[in-house]
Amino acid sequence: MNTNTTLDYYNNNAYRFTADTLDVEFSDIQDHFLAELQPGALILDFGCGSGRDSRYFLQKGYKVEACDGSEEMVKTATKNAGIPVKQMLFSELDEQERYDGIFACASILHVPSEELPDIIGKMKKAVKKGGILYISFKYGTFEGVRNGRYFTDQTKESLSQILDQVGGLNIISTGITGDARPGREEEKWLNVLLRRSS
Repeated sequence: MNTNTTLDYYNNNAYRFTADTLDVEFSDIQDHFLAELQPGALILDFGCGSGRDSRYFLQKGYKVEACDGSEEMVKTATKNAGIPVKQMLFSELDEQERYDGIFACASILHVPSEELPDIIGKMKKAVKKGGILYISFKYGTFEGVRNGRYFTDQTKESLSQILDQVGGLNIISTGITGDARPGREEEKWLNVLLRRSS
């Protein structure tokens, strides 16, 4: 139910969402993530949306695989990033120590809170030992449907409890930032960089 509502939103609003996000300046976060990786590392853009981040990482010389649950977003991201994007739900991730880093920007925030430990656990398994995860959530305590999509907001405290359930992930940094989209700077985001224990 939650997944279908959210996927329907993105399938129906892919053009508008891409117009709102594709050219947003986001290099501070992107570069903070890349700084933890070796040149040419393999990155999974997990819930890639418009393909903005995949395109940036490719331009910087990294290898990128990308996926999204929305059929229409997959088409858009494939065009924008210039690589084949896989249509896949978060729950379908089933890799073992494949990636050097996973970038999940404003994506797993659509997962209900009770499912987050499982999804983050799948991400942990999919990165190599010592690998990097970036995850971001709207900052707060709301959970439910908002603007046609399911959201699970997080605070540092609530996310710490989820990470404790997953285990094996060490926090590199956390930060609260304003929304990067013009006119939405008042919306706060929780950005977290994690390293899988080696």
